[in-house]
Amino acid sequence: MTFEYDPKGVCSRHYTFDIDDGVIRSLKVEGGCEGNLRGISRIVVGMKVDDVIRAFEGVDCHGRGTSCPDQISRALKAYREAVL
Repeated sequence: MTFEYDPKGVCSRHYTFDIDDGVIRSLKVEGGCEGNLRGISRIVVGMKVDDVIRAFEGVDCHGRGTSCPDQISRALKAYREAVL
């Protein structure tokens, strides 16, 4: 299933996930810190949605109250709500 999300409060602008049976098959990020987000996108491939949420939830960037990893966790929570 393809799931798209527009993050808030961070430099990245759009996330496109491919998720199959609760496992992330791919993540494409538009905008943001290219190297870091390409690395994060590779790390999450093959991981379960709930594991990524636990790992990334609450990560802060420069006192913004959120970060790209935190927004990924929020996106995955929205995905979980959409499929339940």
